[in-house]
Amino acid sequence: MKVVLAGEGSAATQVFQALQQRQIPVVAVLTSPPGPKDRSAGGLWKIVSRAGLEPWPAKLVKDPGLAERLRAIDPDILLNVYSLYLIREEILTVPPLGSYNLHPGPLPKYAGLNSMCWAIYRGERRHGVTVHQMVPEVDAGPIVFQETFAIEDEDTGLSVATKCIEVGVELILRLLEAAQSPLGIPRVPQDLGERDYFGREVPQDGRIRWTVPARAVFNFVRACDFHPFPSPWGHPKTFCRSRQIAVTRTSLTGKPCHAPPGTAGSVTAAGAEVACRDEWLLVQRIQVGKKSCSPLEVIRPGDELKTVNECAPLVGM
Repeated sequence: MKVVLAGEGSAATQVFQALQQRQIPVVAVLTSPPGPKDRSAGGLWKIVSRAGLEPWPAKLVKDPGLAERLRAIDPDILLNVYSLYLIREEILTVPPLGSYNLHPGPLPKYAGLNSMCWAIYRGERRHGVTVHQMVPEVDAGPIVFQETFAIEDEDTGLSVATKCIEVGVELILRLLEAAQSPLGIPRVPQDLGERDYFGREVPQDGRIRWTVPARAVFNFVRACDFHPFPSPWGHPKTFCRSRQIAVTRTSLTGKPCHAPPGTAGSVTAAGAEVACRDEWLLVQRIQVGKKSCSPLEVIRPGDELKTVNECAPLVGM
């Protein structure tokens, strides 16, 4: 079986390495070349080059001429793993076994971008990964395989994203096994009436609302936590004495509170307790500008943390 792989980052790299280990022929890899300032040695482009295969620029998937180029190498199947570009319809139909996408979310409920962030933000206790056949509409094709896993309180955007990759690599290998079995690849149409699609928007315009339960704020903050990597949503913002701060880490205290939402209570080296609708939330780490620091450096007992700056417009994410 000859495979074409289009993808980016750790997920696509791990899929490529798994195919190499199993001696599954990869006849083309479409991925982004390193930028002029990129000194990292971990990019898929470099790994593919070291394996003796010349990678193709990822943006070729937007070129209708790629269809003929693929026919010339006669692939059996195309795998799309976290690619940055939408693949043209005429390219999807070239491989006789079809083209398939690894999506880091359970379809049809979590279609689109940043599904792991939305799942944590919405308080889901389980998340999942889906392999589906690609059709012109994004994340709308028949489901081949789907697997779910638990989301724990200690999970962050990064840890759930990591779980998605671990599960996703195994699902891709199951897809290739199914493609070679007499029964073939299972395809179950999605119920698009159950579909939720998420774009590039950030919930609440990236601002913390202290009037909600503490768990809702806690979920928002950890959904944005991809430390030490950049967060696709930035970090939730609030204002303290007209100074914008980003909240990067919190924990639930379980301590009931009757103070007005947003009021700072006890402030110690462990963090600042801030009143939410139902309990005190411990703000453990914040960011001011580009500097990460302890709340002890900025927040005082009795401060009012606000959703918007009453003196100036909100600084962008």
